[in-house]
Amino acid sequence: MNLFFSLVVIAVLIALPWLLVGAAGLDYLFGVIVPYVALAVFVVGLIMRVLQWARLPVPFRTPTTCGQQKSLPWIKPSRLENPHSTLGVIGRMLLEVLFFRSLFRNTRSELRDSSRLTYFADKWLWAGGLAFHWAFLIVVARHFRFFLEPVPWCVSVMEGLDSFFQVGLPIIYLTDVIIIAALTYLFFRRIINPRLRYISLAADYFPLLLLLGIAVSGVWMRYFDKTDIVGIKELTMGLVTLSPVVPEGISALFFVHLFLVSALLIYFPFSKLVHAGGVFFSPTRNLANNNRVKRHINPWDYPVKVHTYEEYEDEFRDVMKAAEMPLEKE
Repeated sequence: MNLFFSLVVIAVLIALPWLLVGAAGLDYLFGVIVPYVALAVFVVGLIMRVLQWARLPVPFRTPTTCGQQKSLPWIKPSRLENPHSTLGVIGRMLLEVLFFRSLFRNTRSELRDSSRLTYFADKWLWAGGLAFHWAFLIVVARHFRFFLEPVPWCVSVMEGLDSFFQVGLPIIYLTDVIIIAALTYLFFRRIINPRLRYISLAADYFPLLLLLGIAVSGVWMRYFDKTDIVGIKELTMGLVTLSPVVPEGISALFFVHLFLVSALLIYFPFSKLVHAGGVFFSPTRNLANNNRVKRHINPWDYPVKVHTYEEYEDEFRDVMKAAEMPLEKE
């Protein structure tokens, strides 16, 4: 049911611009108004989430430890797995954000021979996730050529490297192939694996299908539909300069692609996809483990009246003496 619901929602998101632009001529709605609303929701929603994370108190150091903590001089510490300095935290965060270091150590467990529980490395999830995220980042960076004039040299260099294996015309970008292959693997992984399928919710299927719809529609426009690139450039530059105009001749498939991107922007701040920004606010990752060097005291603690053992003994001295219990003082 979760998969069916996600498929229905994606079909509706595709059908709305396809039908309304082609039949009712609502190209201005889907080309100007919806993108502006989506961008506003994305920015405001992301700021609200960041402020919510920033307000959470973190009085104690609770980093995830995967190695030897710094202690005695003759014991070698693990500077990345258990960092005790800011430099170590920066190195750990870079490895986590850029290369998914914690996911690389992912393991699976299976019950084999009906009695033996076996653990083994599972690198396919790490490879698929890393391939998708890097390909998605490069694809987004390549799209800056539609929003900037002149096109920055770094974007041109990135396009040249991405199309290094030139095959025919138009040039096939390597990231276009990788992003579709990675999303397809991540999607079918949830369907084929019975245990993963059992715990998967609509919030797991919908983002994958939405991203896959964006990628497939973009690839179809570039290699098969032959959309008017000049008209798209004019539309995007108008959106950036706050003087929107919708040129004629742009196919309905482009508005489907743009509407799916707008849906992703609206959905992003309120979904699990926002982990892209939340990882930087995670106290298990962004704090140094210096608990042996420095005592951390909760600044919100208030003085509490305690009942010491000396006071307890003074209060019950006669009872304790009658029961022949040992006393600190007679």
